[in-house]
Amino acid sequence: MKCISDRRALSLIVSAAVFAVVLGGTGSAGAAPSNRLQENYNFFGGIPYELTHPGGSLPGSNDFTCKPTSAHPRPVVLVHGTGGARTTNWGAYVPMLANRGYCVFALTYGAIAGLPWPATAVGGMGPIPASAAQLKRFVARILATTGAKTVDIIGHSQGTYMPSYYLKKLGGAKFVTKYVSLAPLWRGTGGDLFAPPSRYLGRLTGGDRWVPVCTACSQMMPGSKTNDAVWTGGSPYVAGIDYTNISTRYDEAVIPYTSGQVPGRPGESVRNIVVQDSCATDYSDHMAIAGSRRAAYLALNALDPEHPVKVPCAVVPPFTG
Repeated sequence: MKCISDRRALSLIVSAAVFAVVLGGTGSAGAAPSNRLQENYNFFGGIPYELTHPGGSLPGSNDFTCKPTSAHPRPVVLVHGTGGARTTNWGAYVPMLANRGYCVFALTYGAIAGLPWPATAVGGMGPIPASAAQLKRFVARILATTGAKTVDIIGHSQGTYMPSYYLKKLGGAKFVTKYVSLAPLWRGTGGDLFAPPSRYLGRLTGGDRWVPVCTACSQMMPGSKTNDAVWTGGSPYVAGIDYTNISTRYDEAVIPYTSGQVPGRPGESVRNIVVQDSCATDYSDHMAIAGSRRAAYLALNALDPEHPVKVPCAVVPPFTG
């Protein structure tokens, strides 16, 4: 959850693309000779495609002619984090899911209106209620074209938090079955330590808009009106939806990481996972958890627990995954 200027965003995208090339991680956008998409578990893997196809969608995603199968009856909607986009955040997940027969969709939400590319690839900056409305329209289109009754959501960072507003305030709860969160922040970032100053700054500036450029950043603080909305009913969860929270102890953006490990109440279906609990050599940070094979396979198993894949334990570096 970084609040960044457009110039810095372009620098970040270009630098990350170079980093991905150095690490050999540019293959996520292409299809292998077998017509399977090349899988690449690297947080930066989707950036080269955005650079060469500005405003596009990663191959394997956003095919509105896709029809869900009996094996995977629900489309999967990927919801990026702050500063991300439908391409840049999901280089690891689109090919993995498409190769396994899922209908995969990803949107860019919350980009600052009226600015040219690359600002269009820097999402999650606008007000969370407006972003949730974008998600509502996107899900409605997916359901209308695929014929599915509900979708599953995989979100990262703000993408774990903003959809809750859609569920609780915009009628989205009846359209979501599974909700998988990478680096979730149900209590906001900063925990109780930041709650008093966030409330003070919110009053001083007239609402949840006290972080320049990135309104959503203010709204992800504990004590914000948006956080209160996420906790409508005394819980961030909705009964009847199956939640899986996947966190890392080395998260430098969600502080403390336990903000995303909120237990469910009776009647709520919640599984909390900390990646280091099953693998001490997983050094994922806030970005890497959305690029690592380990977290991705945990997400796969959350979507389809009846057909689990083996989750490997190996060294997972920070930043890239």
